[in-house]
Amino acid sequence: MRAAPLAVTALAAALLLTGCSSDSDKDSSDSGGDSAAASPGNGTTCRIGDMDVEVGPANVAPGAGDTGDLPVTLTNQSAECTLAGFPAVDLNAADSSVSLSPAEGATSAKLTLAKGTAATFTLTYTRGEAGAKASLDVKTLEIGLPGADAQKSFKWSYGPVQGQGGSADHPTASVGAFTQAGD
Repeated sequence: MRAAPLAVTALAAALLLTGCSSDSDKDSSDSGGDSAAASPGNGTTCRIGDMDVEVGPANVAPGAGDTGDLPVTLTNQSAECTLAGFPAVDLNAADSSVSLSPAEGATSAKLTLAKGTAATFTLTYTRGEAGAKASLDVKTLEIGLPGADAQKSFKWSYGPVQGQGGSADHPTASVGAFTQAGD
C-alpha cells in the first residue's frame, strides 16, 4: 500500500517540473514580439502614456553657477508595471536638443508600480548665464521611460543651463535614479 502514495507524489512532482521553464528556454516568438510583455505577476514595462507626470516644485537655481533640483513624480494610472533603468530626459532649445546622462555614481533599481503608486527622480542642473555661448537656452523638457521612445513634453522655466567645457552641447545637468514615492 505504501507504493501507491509514493507513486502519486512522484507523478505530481514530475508534472510540476515539466510545467516550469526558464527564460533561456523561450524564444522571442513566445511573447508575440512585444518586448514589453512580461509573465503574469511580473507586470509589464511602464509606459509614459499610462503615467500622471508632475514636474516640480523645483528648488530653482537663482543665478548663474548655482545648482537647482527639479523633482519629477510619475504616478501609474494603469495596470502594474515595472521601471528598470534611468529616465530618458531631453533638454530642448530652439535649435538643439541634448539627452541627459545619469548622475555620477547613481545606480538604477528595478521598481514595480501598482496602479495608483508613484516613483520619483530628480533632475539636477547648473544654471547658465543668459545669452552666453556656453549656456543652453532650454525651452522644453521631454521625459520618457527606459526602453521606450514615447515622451511627454513640459515647459522649462528655470533659466538657461550651463554647458561643460564651454559648450552648450554638454550641459551641466543629470538625472537621478527612480525611487519609490510616498510613505
